[in-house]
Amino acid sequence: MASRSTQILEAAARVIARRGVRGLRVEELAEEAGVSTGLIYYHFKDRTGILRHTLEFINDRAERYTTVQEAGAEPPSPREELDQVLLLELQDTPEVRENSTAWGELRASAVFDPVLREDLARATLVWVQEVAGLLGQVQPLTPAVRLAAAAERLTALLEGLSMRWLSGGLAIEHARTLLSEAVEVELARLRQP
Repeated sequence: MASRSTQILEAAARVIARRGVRGLRVEELAEEAGVSTGLIYYHFKDRTGILRHTLEFINDRAERYTTVQEAGAEPPSPREELDQVLLLELQDTPEVRENSTAWGELRASAVFDPVLREDLARATLVWVQEVAGLLGQVQPLTPAVRLAAAAERLTALLEGLSMRWLSGGLAIEHARTLLSEAVEVELARLRQP
């Protein structure tokens, strides 16, 4: 059984995905989580604490579903792992839809919230560094600055494709194709001197 704080964070991700950050009300969150508002304040102190922890929760959950591996399966090659980490962000499952929608809402709200902006910038930097590391495993002799630039382009593209897919502007298979093609283009650029 999930801990109370995890239960609250799961509910917060659902509410943010459904109503946006501006629509997040502690009373509604308490009802969604099946807990008292006092318990929410006990665990997270204030609304900013809820948002910060929800961002961490969303990142952790995304890491789990993008690094999934079947028991007894061979470890993926660096290239397979790169594709997996990126493409599994575009899955038509309730968990991925909710995560991607909540991430988009948090990103949009960060424009107006300096604290959230800093937290989101840190989370994005970690994500870019992770992708740069995977690119470096595929193209090991590439300078770090080039790996970081390629990772920034790929993660930014992924966010944009995800938002277009979630808003109905792009079919998920087309989004996945565009992302796969972008990975090929970036790897080809990294192979160039």
